[in-house]
Amino acid sequence: MRAFFASVFGYFLSPFGLLLLAALDTSMLFFLPFAVDAAVILLSAHRPEWVLLYAGLATAGSVIGAAGTFWIGRRAGEHGLERFVSRRRLASVKHQVRDRGAVALAVPSLVPPPFPFTPFILACGALDVSRTRFFVTFAAMRMLRFTAEGWLASVYGRQILTWMKSTTFQAIVVALAVVAVAGTVAGIWMYFRHGGGAAATARPA
Repeated sequence: MRAFFASVFGYFLSPFGLLLLAALDTSMLFFLPFAVDAAVILLSAHRPEWVLLYAGLATAGSVIGAAGTFWIGRRAGEHGLERFVSRRRLASVKHQVRDRGAVALAVPSLVPPPFPFTPFILACGALDVSRTRFFVTFAAMRMLRFTAEGWLASVYGRQILTWMKSTTFQAIVVALAVVAVAGTVAGIWMYFRHGGGAAATARPA
């Protein structure tokens, strides 16, 4: 079982795989805690000279996935957000986005999972935050985060690559895979059960 999940994760340890993984990570339908950060770290540890490439691909993928989530928020509108986010969390998110706009993305964009970040993207879309400010802020913060992770991985690459061969690493991969599958299934069910159709019709194009 461990070997199976490790091999599945291994498919994402490539430039295209990293791009795809990052796009899925910021979409609404997938739940992939730490996966993108882990991929950036492992790839950078193996090829330190490509740190900026990996950081750029992870950032690009994140922007692609976030664009879809932002669009869903824009279509759903403020009142439609309750279909996707709990009222308690939504109140806090609305307060931050209204007060600081896209700047509210800065800290969440830098904080790695499991910090709930999707609600911020949805709220920015629903509350008509400037798309330019949103994507510029989001891309800049993600690039900073992934570059820092990649640089640290390039410095401590030998220790990281050794750790990858340990049973502890294999167990962590299995645990994250199980959480990702469960979270993804729950996310897809909630989207189509409570908001899938409504989001497309809540606001005119």
